[in-house]
Amino acid sequence: QVNFVVCQLFALLAAIWFRTYLHSSKTSPFIRHVVATLLGLYLALFCFGWYALHFVIQSGISYYIMIIIGVENMHKYCFVFALGYLTVCQITRVYIFDYGQYSADFSGPMMIITQKITSLAFEIHDGMFRKNEDLTPSQRCLAVRRMPSLLEYLSYNCNFMGILAGPLCSYKDYITFIEGRSYQLQQSEANGKEDTKYEQTDPSPNIAVAQKLLICGLSLLFHMTITKTLPVEYNIDDNFRATASWPVRFFYLYVSLMAARPKYYFAWTLADAINNAAGFGFRGYDKNGVTRWDLISNLRIQQIEFSTSFKMFLDNWNIQTALWLKRVCYERATVSPTIQTFILSAIWHGVYPGYYLTFLTGVLMTLAARAIRNNIRHYFVESPAVKVCYDIVTWMATQVAISYTVVPFVLLSVKPSFTFYSSCYFCLHIASILVLLVFPLKRTQKGRKNHETVQPLWSKTLEGENLLQKNSYSTTNNSFSQKQEITCRYQTLKQ
Repeated sequence: QVNFVVCQLFALLAAIWFRTYLHSSKTSPFIRHVVATLLGLYLALFCFGWYALHFVIQSGISYYIMIIIGVENMHKYCFVFALGYLTVCQITRVYIFDYGQYSADFSGPMMIITQKITSLAFEIHDGMFRKNEDLTPSQRCLAVRRMPSLLEYLSYNCNFMGILAGPLCSYKDYITFIEGRSYQLQQSEANGKEDTKYEQTDPSPNIAVAQKLLICGLSLLFHMTITKTLPVEYNIDDNFRATASWPVRFFYLYVSLMAARPKYYFAWTLADAINNAAGFGFRGYDKNGVTRWDLISNLRIQQIEFSTSFKMFLDNWNIQTALWLKRVCYERATVSPTIQTFILSAIWHGVYPGYYLTFLTGVLMTLAARAIRNNIRHYFVESPAVKVCYDIVTWMATQVAISYTVVPFVLLSVKPSFTFYSSCYFCLHIASILVLLVFPLKRTQKGRKNHETVQPLWSKTLEGENLLQKNSYSTTNNSFSQKQEITCRYQTLKQ
Protein backbone atom coordinates (compact mmCIF):
# COMPACT_ATOMS: atom_id res chain seq x y z
CA GLN A 1 0.00 0.00 0.00
CA VAL A 2 2.91 2.34 0.72
CA ASN A 3 4.40 1.46 -2.67
CA PHE A 4 1.07 2.22 -4.29
CA VAL A 5 0.77 5.67 -2.72
CA VAL A 6 4.42 6.51 -3.48
CA CYS A 7 3.99 5.44 -7.09
CA GLN A 8 0.83 7.48 -7.48
CA LEU A 9 2.54 10.58 -6.07
CA PHE A 10 5.42 10.01 -8.47
CA ALA A 11 2.89 9.63 -11.29
CA LEU A 12 1.39 12.99 -10.29
CA LEU A 13 4.77 14.70 -10.63
CA ALA A 14 5.40 12.84 -13.88
CA ALA A 15 2.02 14.02 -15.18
CA ILE A 16 2.92 17.65 -14.52
CA TRP A 17 6.25 17.14 -16.28
CA PHE A 18 4.52 15.30 -19.13
CA ARG A 19 2.10 18.16 -19.74
CA THR A 20 4.80 20.83 -19.43
CA TYR A 21 7.69 19.37 -21.42
CA LEU A 22 6.03 16.74 -23.61
CA HIS A 23 2.95 18.71 -24.53
CA SER A 24 1.42 17.73 -27.85
CA SER A 25 2.45 21.11 -29.26
CA LYS A 26 6.10 20.38 -28.46
CA THR A 27 6.59 16.73 -29.34
CA SER A 28 5.17 13.98 -31.52
CA PRO A 29 2.47 11.47 -30.53
CA PHE A 30 5.07 8.71 -30.94
CA ILE A 31 7.27 10.17 -28.20
CA ARG A 32 4.27 10.74 -25.95
CA HIS A 33 3.14 7.13 -26.42
CA VAL A 34 6.62 5.76 -25.70
CA VAL A 35 7.19 7.84 -22.58
CA ALA A 36 3.70 7.21 -21.19
CA THR A 37 4.10 3.44 -21.70
CA LEU A 38 7.63 3.15 -20.28
CA LEU A 39 6.74 5.22 -17.23
CA GLY A 40 3.65 3.10 -16.67
CA LEU A 41 5.55 -0.18 -16.87
CA TYR A 42 8.24 1.18 -14.55
CA LEU A 43 5.65 2.15 -11.95
CA ALA A 44 4.01 -1.26 -12.24
CA LEU A 45 7.35 -3.02 -11.83
CA PHE A 46 8.24 -0.90 -8.81
CA CYS A 47 4.86 -1.43 -7.15
CA PHE A 48 4.20 -5.10 -7.94
CA GLY A 49 7.58 -6.57 -8.90
CA TRP A 50 7.64 -9.16 -11.65
CA TYR A 51 3.89 -9.67 -11.29
CA ALA A 52 3.70 -6.61 -13.53
CA LEU A 53 4.57 -8.92 -16.42
CA HIS A 54 0.96 -10.09 -16.29
CA PHE A 55 -0.06 -6.67 -17.60
CA VAL A 56 2.17 -7.02 -20.66
CA ILE A 57 1.24 -10.68 -21.22
CA GLN A 58 -2.49 -10.01 -21.02
CA SER A 59 -2.25 -6.99 -23.34
CA GLY A 60 0.16 -8.70 -25.77
CA ILE A 61 -1.91 -11.85 -26.20
CA SER A 62 -5.10 -9.82 -26.58
CA TYR A 63 -3.48 -7.74 -29.32
CA TYR A 64 -2.30 -10.92 -31.06
CA ILE A 65 -5.85 -12.30 -30.89
CA MET A 66 -7.20 -9.12 -32.53
CA ILE A 67 -4.68 -9.42 -35.37
CA ILE A 68 -5.13 -13.10 -36.19
CA ILE A 69 -8.88 -13.50 -35.55
CA GLY A 70 -10.08 -10.48 -37.51
CA VAL A 71 -12.63 -7.81 -36.77
CA GLU A 72 -15.67 -10.07 -37.17
CA ASN A 73 -15.13 -12.19 -34.05
CA MET A 74 -12.13 -10.72 -32.23
CA HIS A 75 -14.33 -8.99 -29.64
CA LYS A 76 -15.65 -12.35 -28.44
CA TYR A 77 -12.23 -13.98 -28.19
CA CYS A 78 -10.66 -10.95 -26.51
CA PHE A 79 -13.53 -10.78 -24.05
CA VAL A 80 -13.24 -14.45 -23.07
CA PHE A 81 -9.44 -14.40 -22.87
CA ALA A 82 -9.06 -11.13 -20.94
CA LEU A 83 -11.77 -11.98 -18.41
CA GLY A 84 -10.53 -15.56 -18.09
CA TYR A 85 -6.93 -14.46 -17.54
CA LEU A 86 -8.08 -12.00 -14.89
CA THR A 87 -10.15 -14.68 -13.15
CA VAL A 88 -7.24 -17.14 -13.06
CA CYS A 89 -5.00 -14.47 -11.53
CA GLN A 90 -7.67 -13.60 -8.94
CA ILE A 91 -8.18 -17.24 -7.98
CA THR A 92 -4.43 -17.73 -7.64
CA ARG A 93 -3.96 -14.63 -5.52
CA VAL A 94 -6.96 -15.20 -3.26
CA TYR A 95 -6.90 -18.93 -2.62
CA ILE A 96 -3.16 -19.63 -2.87
CA PHE A 97 -1.39 -16.55 -1.56
CA ASP A 98 -3.27 -14.13 0.71
CA TYR A 99 -6.97 -14.73 1.27
CA GLY A 100 -8.64 -11.74 2.86
CA GLN A 101 -5.68 -9.38 2.62
CA TYR A 102 -6.39 -5.81 1.54
CA SER A 103 -2.82 -5.08 0.44
CA ALA A 104 -2.43 -3.63 -3.04
CA ASP A 105 -2.14 -6.51 -5.49
CA PHE A 106 -1.54 -6.89 -9.19
CA SER A 107 -5.09 -8.09 -9.90
CA GLY A 108 -6.40 -4.57 -9.19
CA PRO A 109 -4.69 -2.93 -12.19
CA MET A 110 -5.55 -6.01 -14.24
CA MET A 111 -9.23 -5.29 -13.64
CA ILE A 112 -8.82 -1.90 -15.33
CA ILE A 113 -6.72 -3.37 -18.16
CA THR A 114 -9.41 -6.02 -18.71
CA GLN A 115 -11.98 -3.25 -19.08
CA LYS A 116 -9.77 -1.48 -21.62
CA ILE A 117 -9.04 -4.63 -23.63
CA THR A 118 -12.69 -5.62 -23.90
CA SER A 119 -13.94 -2.08 -24.52
CA LEU A 120 -11.49 -1.48 -27.35
CA ALA A 121 -12.21 -4.86 -28.94
CA PHE A 122 -15.91 -4.05 -29.10
CA GLU A 123 -15.22 -0.52 -30.35
CA ILE A 124 -13.01 -1.85 -33.19
CA HIS A 125 -15.64 -4.46 -34.03
CA ASP A 126 -18.28 -1.71 -34.19
CA GLY A 127 -16.11 0.59 -36.30
CA MET A 128 -14.60 -1.88 -38.77
CA PHE A 129 -17.24 -4.59 -39.16
CA ARG A 130 -20.75 -3.51 -38.21
CA LYS A 131 -22.81 -1.20 -40.38
CA ASN A 132 -23.10 2.35 -39.16
CA GLU A 133 -26.89 2.28 -39.13
CA ASP A 134 -26.85 -0.79 -36.86
CA LEU A 135 -25.00 1.05 -34.09
CA THR A 136 -26.54 2.99 -31.25
CA PRO A 137 -25.57 6.68 -31.05
CA SER A 138 -23.03 6.01 -28.30
CA GLN A 139 -21.55 3.00 -30.13
CA ARG A 140 -21.27 5.07 -33.29
CA CYS A 141 -19.31 7.79 -31.54
CA LEU A 142 -17.01 5.41 -29.70
CA ALA A 143 -16.39 3.19 -32.74
CA VAL A 144 -12.73 2.87 -33.78
CA ARG A 145 -12.25 2.89 -37.55
CA ARG A 146 -8.67 1.59 -37.77
CA MET A 147 -6.61 -1.03 -35.98
CA PRO A 148 -4.29 0.59 -33.42
CA SER A 149 -0.58 -0.08 -33.58
CA LEU A 150 1.04 -2.19 -30.88
CA LEU A 151 2.56 0.93 -29.33
CA GLU A 152 -0.81 2.71 -29.24
CA TYR A 153 -2.40 -0.40 -27.74
CA LEU A 154 0.20 -0.75 -24.98
CA SER A 155 0.09 2.97 -24.31
CA TYR A 156 -3.68 2.87 -23.89
CA ASN A 157 -3.55 -0.13 -21.55
CA CYS A 158 -0.39 0.60 -19.56
CA ASN A 159 0.18 4.37 -19.51
CA PHE A 160 1.51 5.77 -16.25
CA MET A 161 -1.58 7.92 -15.66
CA GLY A 162 -3.95 5.01 -15.23
CA ILE A 163 -2.04 1.76 -14.86
CA LEU A 164 -2.31 1.57 -11.06
CA ALA A 165 -5.84 2.78 -10.34
CA GLY A 166 -7.43 3.68 -13.66
CA PRO A 167 -9.96 4.98 -14.28
CA LEU A 168 -11.24 3.49 -17.51
CA CYS A 169 -11.41 5.83 -20.48
CA SER A 170 -12.43 5.30 -24.07
CA TYR A 171 -9.72 4.68 -26.66
CA LYS A 172 -10.86 7.66 -28.72
CA ASP A 173 -10.59 9.99 -25.75
CA TYR A 174 -7.08 8.76 -24.99
CA ILE A 175 -5.81 9.05 -28.56
CA THR A 176 -7.34 12.52 -28.87
CA PHE A 177 -5.42 13.54 -25.76
CA ILE A 178 -2.10 12.02 -26.90
CA GLU A 179 -2.33 13.52 -30.37
CA GLY A 180 -3.38 16.90 -29.00
CA ARG A 181 -6.30 17.40 -31.33
CA SER A 182 -8.52 20.36 -30.39
CA TYR A 183 -11.75 19.56 -28.68
CA GLN A 184 -14.79 20.08 -30.84
CA LEU A 185 -17.46 21.44 -28.58
CA GLN A 186 -21.00 21.16 -29.72
CA GLN A 187 -24.14 22.80 -28.59
CA SER A 188 -27.11 20.53 -29.12
CA GLU A 189 -30.77 21.30 -29.13
CA ALA A 190 -33.29 19.14 -27.31
CA ASN A 191 -34.07 17.22 -30.49
CA GLY A 192 -30.42 16.19 -30.84
CA LYS A 193 -29.67 18.37 -33.87
CA GLU A 194 -26.18 19.83 -33.81
CA ASP A 195 -26.15 23.59 -33.67
CA THR A 196 -22.64 25.01 -33.58
CA LYS A 197 -19.05 23.83 -33.47
CA TYR A 198 -15.92 25.63 -32.49
CA GLU A 199 -12.38 24.78 -31.49
CA GLN A 200 -11.33 24.79 -27.87
CA THR A 201 -7.96 26.01 -26.70
CA ASP A 202 -6.01 24.00 -24.15
CA PRO A 203 -7.40 24.91 -20.69
CA SER A 204 -5.40 24.78 -17.48
CA PRO A 205 -6.16 21.89 -15.07
CA ASN A 206 -4.41 23.48 -12.08
CA ILE A 207 -7.53 24.46 -10.14
CA ALA A 208 -9.20 21.08 -10.71
CA VAL A 209 -6.05 19.21 -9.66
CA ALA A 210 -5.65 21.32 -6.51
CA GLN A 211 -9.27 20.72 -5.52
CA LYS A 212 -8.95 16.97 -6.03
CA LEU A 213 -5.69 16.80 -4.08
CA LEU A 214 -7.42 18.57 -1.20
CA ILE A 215 -10.16 15.93 -1.28
CA CYS A 216 -7.45 13.24 -1.32
CA GLY A 217 -5.78 14.75 1.73
CA LEU A 218 -9.02 14.97 3.69
CA SER A 219 -10.00 11.42 2.69
CA LEU A 220 -6.62 10.05 3.73
CA LEU A 221 -6.75 11.91 7.03
CA PHE A 222 -10.24 10.58 7.73
CA HIS A 223 -9.15 7.05 6.83
CA MET A 224 -6.08 7.12 9.07
CA THR A 225 -7.81 8.66 12.09
CA ILE A 226 -11.44 7.54 12.03
CA THR A 227 -11.72 4.37 9.96
CA LYS A 228 -9.59 2.21 12.24
CA THR A 229 -11.70 3.18 15.26
CA LEU A 230 -14.90 2.07 13.50
CA PRO A 231 -14.16 -1.39 12.09
CA VAL A 232 -16.91 -3.03 10.08
CA GLU A 233 -16.10 -6.33 11.80
CA TYR A 234 -17.48 -4.94 15.06
CA ASN A 235 -20.98 -5.33 13.57
CA ILE A 236 -20.65 -9.09 14.16
CA ASP A 237 -19.02 -8.85 17.58
CA ASP A 238 -20.88 -11.18 19.96
CA ASN A 239 -20.95 -8.76 22.86
CA PHE A 240 -22.08 -5.85 20.67
CA ARG A 241 -24.89 -7.87 19.14
CA ALA A 242 -26.03 -9.07 22.55
CA THR A 243 -26.02 -5.76 24.38
CA ALA A 244 -26.67 -3.00 21.80
CA SER A 245 -30.19 -1.90 20.93
CA TRP A 246 -31.45 -1.99 17.36
CA PRO A 247 -31.13 1.79 16.80
CA VAL A 248 -27.55 1.70 18.11
CA ARG A 249 -26.67 -1.26 15.91
CA PHE A 250 -28.06 0.36 12.78
CA PHE A 251 -26.37 3.66 13.59
CA TYR A 252 -23.01 1.90 14.00
CA LEU A 253 -23.65 -0.02 10.80
CA TYR A 254 -24.08 3.27 8.95
CA VAL A 255 -21.06 5.07 10.43
CA SER A 256 -18.75 2.05 10.07
CA LEU A 257 -19.56 1.64 6.37
CA MET A 258 -19.35 5.38 5.82
CA ALA A 259 -15.88 5.28 7.40
CA ALA A 260 -14.86 2.51 5.01
CA ARG A 261 -15.47 4.65 1.91
CA PRO A 262 -12.69 7.32 2.19
CA LYS A 263 -10.00 4.91 1.01
CA TYR A 264 -11.89 4.60 -2.27
CA TYR A 265 -12.36 8.36 -2.37
CA PHE A 266 -8.62 8.78 -1.93
CA ALA A 267 -7.53 6.26 -4.56
CA TRP A 268 -10.04 7.22 -7.25
CA THR A 269 -9.75 10.98 -6.76
CA LEU A 270 -5.93 10.83 -6.82
CA ALA A 271 -6.07 8.79 -10.03
CA ASP A 272 -8.40 11.41 -11.52
CA ALA A 273 -6.06 14.22 -10.43
CA ILE A 274 -3.08 12.48 -12.08
CA ASN A 275 -4.89 12.29 -15.41
CA ASN A 276 -5.99 15.91 -15.12
CA ALA A 277 -2.45 17.05 -14.27
CA ALA A 278 -1.29 15.50 -17.54
CA GLY A 279 -4.03 17.40 -19.38
CA PHE A 280 -6.43 14.47 -19.76
CA GLY A 281 -10.04 14.52 -18.57
CA PHE A 282 -11.36 17.84 -19.85
CA ARG A 283 -15.04 17.55 -20.75
CA GLY A 284 -15.84 21.13 -21.66
CA TYR A 285 -17.57 24.01 -19.95
CA ASP A 286 -20.70 24.19 -17.89
CA LYS A 287 -23.46 26.74 -18.49
CA ASN A 288 -21.50 29.31 -16.47
CA GLY A 289 -18.35 28.91 -18.55
CA VAL A 290 -16.44 27.00 -15.85
CA THR A 291 -14.12 24.25 -17.04
CA ARG A 292 -15.21 20.70 -16.24
CA TRP A 293 -12.50 18.10 -15.65
CA ASP A 294 -14.75 15.12 -15.02
CA LEU A 295 -14.59 13.23 -18.32
CA ILE A 296 -13.22 10.12 -16.61
CA SER A 297 -14.15 10.80 -12.99
CA ASN A 298 -15.18 7.70 -11.09
CA LEU A 299 -17.34 9.08 -8.28
CA ARG A 300 -19.33 12.05 -6.96
CA ILE A 301 -18.79 12.22 -3.21
CA GLN A 302 -21.49 14.72 -2.33
CA GLN A 303 -24.16 12.81 -4.24
CA ILE A 304 -23.01 9.55 -2.66
CA GLU A 305 -23.20 10.78 0.91
CA PHE A 306 -26.53 12.56 0.43
CA SER A 307 -28.24 9.97 -1.76
CA THR A 308 -31.98 9.76 -1.33
CA SER A 309 -32.36 6.58 -3.36
CA PHE A 310 -30.47 3.36 -3.92
CA LYS A 311 -30.16 4.25 -7.59
CA MET A 312 -28.74 7.70 -6.89
CA PHE A 313 -26.01 6.16 -4.73
CA LEU A 314 -25.07 3.64 -7.38
CA ASP A 315 -25.22 6.16 -10.20
CA ASN A 316 -22.48 8.16 -8.50
CA TRP A 317 -20.25 5.26 -7.42
CA ASN A 318 -17.65 3.66 -9.74
CA ILE A 319 -19.07 5.51 -12.72
CA GLN A 320 -16.64 4.27 -15.38
CA THR A 321 -17.17 0.62 -14.46
CA ALA A 322 -20.91 1.19 -14.75
CA LEU A 323 -20.43 2.55 -18.26
CA TRP A 324 -18.22 -0.41 -19.16
CA LEU A 325 -20.87 -2.88 -18.01
CA LYS A 326 -23.49 -1.03 -20.03
CA ARG A 327 -21.41 -0.82 -23.21
CA VAL A 328 -19.97 -4.33 -23.41
CA CYS A 329 -22.84 -6.31 -21.93
CA TYR A 330 -26.19 -4.67 -21.24
CA GLU A 331 -26.59 -2.92 -24.60
CA ARG A 332 -25.47 -5.99 -26.54
CA ALA A 333 -27.23 -8.80 -24.68
CA THR A 334 -30.21 -10.29 -26.52
CA VAL A 335 -31.50 -12.47 -23.67
CA SER A 336 -31.87 -11.33 -20.04
CA PRO A 337 -29.46 -8.37 -20.26
CA THR A 338 -29.83 -7.56 -16.55
CA ILE A 339 -28.89 -11.08 -15.48
CA GLN A 340 -25.97 -11.25 -17.90
CA THR A 341 -24.70 -7.88 -16.70
CA PHE A 342 -24.94 -9.02 -13.10
CA ILE A 343 -22.93 -12.15 -13.86
CA LEU A 344 -20.24 -10.15 -15.67
CA SER A 345 -19.94 -7.65 -12.84
CA ALA A 346 -19.67 -10.39 -10.24
CA ILE A 347 -16.97 -12.26 -12.19
CA TRP A 348 -15.01 -9.07 -12.87
CA HIS A 349 -14.98 -8.01 -9.22
CA GLY A 350 -13.35 -11.22 -8.05
CA VAL A 351 -13.87 -14.59 -6.44
CA TYR A 352 -14.68 -13.71 -2.82
CA PRO A 353 -18.11 -15.11 -1.86
CA GLY A 354 -18.97 -11.84 -0.12
CA TYR A 355 -18.97 -10.04 -3.47
CA TYR A 356 -21.71 -12.33 -4.77
CA LEU A 357 -23.78 -11.96 -1.61
CA THR A 358 -23.56 -8.18 -1.96
CA PHE A 359 -24.64 -8.23 -5.60
CA LEU A 360 -27.56 -10.57 -4.95
CA THR A 361 -28.73 -8.43 -2.05
CA GLY A 362 -28.22 -5.29 -4.12
CA VAL A 363 -30.44 -6.52 -6.94
CA LEU A 364 -33.22 -7.25 -4.44
CA MET A 365 -32.84 -3.85 -2.79
CA THR A 366 -32.88 -2.02 -6.10
CA LEU A 367 -36.06 -3.73 -7.29
CA ALA A 368 -37.79 -3.02 -3.99
CA ALA A 369 -36.67 0.62 -3.96
CA ARG A 370 -37.95 1.08 -7.48
CA ALA A 371 -41.30 -0.47 -6.62
CA ILE A 372 -41.74 1.85 -3.64
CA ARG A 373 -40.70 4.89 -5.62
CA ASN A 374 -43.02 4.17 -8.53
CA ASN A 375 -46.01 3.55 -6.29
CA ILE A 376 -45.84 6.04 -3.44
CA ARG A 377 -43.45 8.87 -4.23
CA HIS A 378 -46.01 10.95 -6.14
CA TYR A 379 -48.03 11.31 -2.92
CA PHE A 380 -45.19 13.28 -1.27
CA VAL A 381 -44.04 15.75 -3.90
CA GLU A 382 -46.92 18.21 -4.00
CA SER A 383 -46.11 20.05 -0.78
CA PRO A 384 -42.52 21.37 -0.32
CA ALA A 385 -42.62 20.70 3.42
CA VAL A 386 -43.84 17.15 2.94
CA LYS A 387 -41.25 16.58 0.24
CA VAL A 388 -38.44 17.67 2.58
CA CYS A 389 -39.62 15.14 5.14
CA TYR A 390 -39.84 12.51 2.39
CA ASP A 391 -36.27 13.26 1.29
CA ILE A 392 -34.98 12.97 4.85
CA VAL A 393 -36.70 9.63 5.37
CA THR A 394 -35.50 8.27 2.02
CA TRP A 395 -31.95 9.45 2.77
CA MET A 396 -31.94 7.56 6.07
CA ALA A 397 -33.44 4.47 4.46
CA THR A 398 -30.98 4.58 1.58
CA GLN A 399 -27.92 4.88 3.81
CA VAL A 400 -29.03 1.97 5.99
CA ALA A 401 -29.91 -0.16 2.96
CA ILE A 402 -26.56 0.53 1.28
CA SER A 403 -24.65 -0.27 4.47
CA TYR A 404 -26.66 -3.45 5.01
CA THR A 405 -26.00 -4.51 1.43
CA VAL A 406 -22.24 -4.01 1.30
CA VAL A 407 -21.27 -5.64 4.60
CA PRO A 408 -20.42 -8.96 2.84
CA PHE A 409 -18.34 -6.99 0.32
CA VAL A 410 -16.12 -5.89 3.23
CA LEU A 411 -16.22 -9.11 5.27
CA LEU A 412 -15.51 -11.19 2.13
CA SER A 413 -16.36 -14.64 3.54
CA VAL A 414 -19.66 -16.49 3.78
CA LYS A 415 -19.66 -17.27 7.51
CA PRO A 416 -19.21 -13.71 8.89
CA SER A 417 -21.61 -12.37 6.26
CA PHE A 418 -24.35 -14.79 7.28
CA THR A 419 -23.55 -14.11 10.91
CA PHE A 420 -24.33 -10.45 10.31
CA TYR A 421 -27.47 -11.05 8.27
CA SER A 422 -28.81 -13.67 10.70
CA SER A 423 -28.20 -11.32 13.62
CA CYS A 424 -30.46 -8.86 11.79
CA TYR A 425 -32.93 -11.67 11.06
CA PHE A 426 -32.49 -10.91 7.32
CA CYS A 427 -34.87 -8.03 7.98
CA LEU A 428 -34.18 -5.97 4.84
CA HIS A 429 -34.17 -9.07 2.62
CA ILE A 430 -37.61 -10.01 3.96
CA ALA A 431 -38.85 -6.42 3.72
CA SER A 432 -37.71 -6.19 0.09
CA ILE A 433 -39.50 -9.40 -0.83
CA LEU A 434 -42.69 -8.21 0.87
CA VAL A 435 -42.48 -4.90 -0.99
CA LEU A 436 -42.18 -6.74 -4.31
CA LEU A 437 -45.17 -8.89 -3.43
CA VAL A 438 -47.34 -5.93 -2.39
CA PHE A 439 -46.42 -3.26 -4.94
CA PRO A 440 -46.62 -3.84 -8.69
CA LEU A 441 -43.27 -3.53 -10.46
CA LYS A 442 -43.60 -1.75 -13.77
CA ARG A 443 -41.90 -3.54 -16.62
CA THR A 444 -39.39 -1.58 -18.58
CA GLN A 445 -37.99 -2.11 -22.02
CA LYS A 446 -34.34 -2.29 -22.92
CA GLY A 447 -33.28 0.62 -25.02
CA ARG A 448 -36.13 2.82 -23.87
CA LYS A 449 -33.63 5.62 -23.57
CA ASN A 450 -31.11 6.09 -26.34
CA HIS A 451 -28.73 8.31 -24.44
CA GLU A 452 -26.15 6.57 -22.29
CA THR A 453 -26.77 7.33 -18.65
CA VAL A 454 -24.38 6.34 -15.92
CA GLN A 455 -26.14 3.19 -14.81
CA PRO A 456 -24.41 0.65 -12.55
CA LEU A 457 -25.25 -3.03 -12.54
CA TRP A 458 -27.94 -3.02 -9.90
CA SER A 459 -29.78 -0.19 -11.60
CA LYS A 460 -29.96 -1.90 -14.97
CA THR A 461 -33.51 -2.91 -14.20
CA LEU A 462 -34.36 0.72 -13.62
CA GLU A 463 -34.51 1.73 -17.27
CA GLY A 464 -37.11 4.42 -17.52
CA GLU A 465 -36.98 5.45 -13.86
CA ASN A 466 -35.47 8.78 -14.82
CA LEU A 467 -38.79 9.64 -16.42
CA LEU A 468 -40.07 10.07 -12.88
CA GLN A 469 -37.08 11.96 -11.58
CA LYS A 470 -38.33 15.44 -10.84
CA ASN A 471 -37.23 15.54 -7.23
CA SER A 472 -34.32 17.30 -5.63
CA TYR A 473 -31.69 14.86 -6.72
CA SER A 474 -32.52 14.76 -10.42
CA THR A 475 -30.31 17.73 -11.17
CA THR A 476 -27.25 16.26 -9.50
CA ASN A 477 -27.89 12.83 -10.93
CA ASN A 478 -28.15 14.20 -14.42
CA SER A 479 -25.05 16.34 -13.99
CA PHE A 480 -22.89 13.51 -15.17
CA SER A 481 -25.32 11.76 -17.49
CA GLN A 482 -25.83 15.11 -19.23
CA LYS A 483 -27.49 13.85 -22.40
CA GLN A 484 -23.92 14.03 -23.64
CA GLU A 485 -23.63 10.33 -24.12
CA ILE A 486 -25.84 10.55 -27.18
CA THR A 487 -22.82 12.17 -28.81
CA CYS A 488 -19.13 11.38 -28.61
CA ARG A 489 -17.69 11.13 -25.15
CA TYR A 490 -15.18 13.81 -25.88
CA GLN A 491 -17.78 16.22 -27.21
CA THR A 492 -19.46 18.53 -24.74
CA LEU A 493 -23.02 19.76 -24.82
CA LYS A 494 -24.25 22.84 -23.04
CA GLN A 495 -26.72 21.98 -20.35
